[in-house]
Amino acid sequence: MIIRDAGPGDAAAIASIYNDAVINTTAIWNERTVDDANRAAWIAERQRAGYPVLVAVDDRGEVVGYASFGDWRAFDGYRHTVENSVYVRSDRRGAGIGRTLLGALIPRGRALGKHAMIAGIEASNEASIRLHEALGFERVGLFREVGTKFGRWLDLVFLELVLDSRKEPELLEEE
Repeated sequence: MIIRDAGPGDAAAIASIYNDAVINTTAIWNERTVDDANRAAWIAERQRAGYPVLVAVDDRGEVVGYASFGDWRAFDGYRHTVENSVYVRSDRRGAGIGRTLLGALIPRGRALGKHAMIAGIEASNEASIRLHEALGFERVGLFREVGTKFGRWLDLVFLELVLDSRKEPELLEEE
């Protein structure tokens, strides 16, 4: 398996993985699927912001998972924190692909000077929670009934990984 940066040619495979999660899981709290153009724009937007979109490619050249991170919240005070997303094609889950992707994503956050990485995971998704904990994330919060999908309320677990040991953040540069 190869982990590499995604390109526009990966949009269809990423859209397929994303849409499967929308239709069949509570991993994504959207209820509408997307098209290839939407994912191509998403890839370009993330990369324009300086954030990675990684894909896992198997020995047949097929994209079997993807991972990324982006701003956790829009306010300046959160500029040192990112939130990750990791998705694996449904027929390839449980084979270590998510762990490999997340393991490649964490150093990218460090390289960009980020201080913390957040994961927001639906509380019953124990596999994703265990994956994050295995890579050093700690549970830091639980929000009850803050989302809905498939006609039921969903709870959200937050996990955090502190990426560096800085005691003080850099100040925002004046423009």
